[in-house]
Amino acid sequence: MNHWSRTLKRIILYVLGLLIMSMGISLSIQAGFGVSPVSSLAYASTLTTGLSVGVTMALANVLYIIIQVILSKRMELNEFVGQLIISFLFGFFMDATLFLVQLFPTPETIFARIVVLVVSLFVIAVGLMGYTTAKLPLMPYDALTYAISEKFNLKFGKAKILSDLINICVAGAICVIFIQSLGSIGIGTLIAAYFIGKILGWMIPNYQPTLLHWVFKTEKAA
Repeated sequence: MNHWSRTLKRIILYVLGLLIMSMGISLSIQAGFGVSPVSSLAYASTLTTGLSVGVTMALANVLYIIIQVILSKRMELNEFVGQLIISFLFGFFMDATLFLVQLFPTPETIFARIVVLVVSLFVIAVGLMGYTTAKLPLMPYDALTYAISEKFNLKFGKAKILSDLINICVAGAICVIFIQSLGSIGIGTLIAAYFIGKILGWMIPNYQPTLLHWVFKTEKAA
């Protein structure tokens, strides 16, 4: 019973984390300063194809899975299926949260846009902390960062910078070629790349122990 209770809590935390993270990305889109590196390729594809953000996010994640297979030259079937399910679930969350966010008035003044951007950074960080604390399969983009780290013998931090940089450059190139602007890339992209990690660094020691206790306390008591 304890095992099933822990598993259910982990799934709840994981799904809530993904939902909250998608809300944060939707807020960053609404702010209009450029989206976070993880969503830059998907949003660039939306701007150039007209497909919904959810669809392009799912397709981008499928691309990240393919690149993982190319780099690692192997992937367990359950891992492949798990990442595929997560890709489409997160895509659904993106469309749902963007729809909700767009029900509210679009921020028009610079001050209002900055407020929305700052809020989006904290919301994304909360979502990231929740979904990683659950200790379930990583999102394809994060799993790809680990694959890059292993393939090129890089520390995870450097691999993260490299994957973010590649994503930003590809997204920027797509926007410049097809819509003659940077589109999904802006000052908000750089701010997100720097500050989300900083916010997580503050949140994790202060709030993650509470989440871990809630999820795994039955295990400690056993």
